[in-house]
Amino acid sequence: MNKTILSMLVFAFAWIFTGCATLPKGAAAVTPFQKEKYLGKWFEVARFDFSFEKNMNNTSAEYVALDNGKIGVTNRGYDTVKNRWKEANGTAKFRGSDTVAELKVSFFGPFYGAYNVIALDAEYKYALVAGSSTEYLWILSREKTIPDSIKTRYLDLAKSIGYDLSKLIWVKQDQ
Repeated sequence: MNKTILSMLVFAFAWIFTGCATLPKGAAAVTPFQKEKYLGKWFEVARFDFSFEKNMNNTSAEYVALDNGKIGVTNRGYDTVKNRWKEANGTAKFRGSDTVAELKVSFFGPFYGAYNVIALDAEYKYALVAGSSTEYLWILSREKTIPDSIKTRYLDLAKSIGYDLSKLIWVKQDQ
């Protein structure tokens, strides 16, 4: 079997199985959650790097309500190696009730990954988002920066769950 095809199959199966998991052990999704307040543009403050965002700065995500009850997702960032903007469009849907911030998101047809908001301030300005394991983590903000008090609180929570904070990449956002 061709190495490329084999690699794609391994990736697809890994994506399916990690996408079926919900939360890392010790993490809990925000509840009650108000989808309407979460919609809009978020800037990525920090993340665990992975292939889809490698070498990217000025990254953001925008969430919009769709007529079918799902959420439209547009991720955007500047690839510093290829010197060009990249954009990916997908959809997200709740795993259960839309009052629990436990979603799954897809950019590749039937393959879904976990998207769990595990910390959120009362004004919906800052969010800590986890994947299905401690290999995926994002700190998001409505602004291009985050107050130190929120940053410290989110980092403490992530560490208590088992995240290796030395893996965090602090995203450069042009001001």
